[in-house]
Amino acid sequence: MRHDTSLTHLIDIASLDVAILRRLFSCADLLRSNPEFSPQQQAKLSKVHAINLFYEHSTRTQLGFEYAAHRLGLQISNLQSEQSSSSKGESLIDTFHTLAAMGYRLFNIRHPQVGSAQQLAAVAPAGVHIINAGDGVHAHPTQALADAYTMLDHFGRIDGLVVVIAGDLRHSRVARSNIALLNLLGAAEIRLVAPPGMDLQPQPQGSSVRSFEHLDEALPGADVVMMLRIQMERMDALEIPDQQTYLKRWGLTRKRLLLAGPDARIMHPGPLNRGVEIESELADGSQALILDQVSLGVYVRMAVMLTMLAPEITDLKEC
Repeated sequence: MRHDTSLTHLIDIASLDVAILRRLFSCADLLRSNPEFSPQQQAKLSKVHAINLFYEHSTRTQLGFEYAAHRLGLQISNLQSEQSSSSKGESLIDTFHTLAAMGYRLFNIRHPQVGSAQQLAAVAPAGVHIINAGDGVHAHPTQALADAYTMLDHFGRIDGLVVVIAGDLRHSRVARSNIALLNLLGAAEIRLVAPPGMDLQPQPQGSSVRSFEHLDEALPGADVVMMLRIQMERMDALEIPDQQTYLKRWGLTRKRLLLAGPDARIMHPGPLNRGVEIESELADGSQALILDQVSLGVYVRMAVMLTMLAPEITDLKEC
């Protein structure tokens, strides 16, 4: 059993334990309540260079990392694949080594290849940190951390919650990371619902995980309903119903939400398709925590980066 709560890289939820999660959430709490740093800490943080190395398009994750880095006082750069030498045939590993040689120390990497973040972590020089911002359909750990932190902020706990995750599960790294994290934190039930051809393969194991054929069957007693978009960019040929039909059969509607009750909360990792996986007014309604996921995700990403840098940068106890 690991007693060390240091964090060198963040590749997936499986690489974490409850002790590290508590540290990250405590650090996020501290940053929300007291985001100021001493002059000595600010001077050290301002010398750290981070980079968003994104081989897929992103709004929330890329700008969330950028804003989090600015809030910490880090120097942050953005590099899209079409702007990099990958368009000339340079490999991910060579790009990484080049940027590390320049002095970049924090890499927020998004790449369509499963295992890409782990590949970089395996060859990272000492003092260089890798954060997986999404690798194919495998993992998106900071989004899962943001989702869990949002649940903690609203409910005060995750243990005992009933969470429905519905939509395109097969192509969702967010779903995989959330299932692993909710299991780790003691959720009572994780109820999975997917249209035909979009179910998780292989099926996740665990006594708390249950699969349902229809969303209506999964909603009664749910504390959280997390909807997922159809990831057309990752699909092979698959017959997708038109938007109206998809919403009627598989989407979250006002009528459907009544099955969960007035205390249930709606979540969505974004980007959401209004009128497809969720009715527009529900996304903007009082039961939605969707914007909370975005705003609290900034503090989570701040906490991840600061925890990695903590041994040499800060003397904050929680980080």
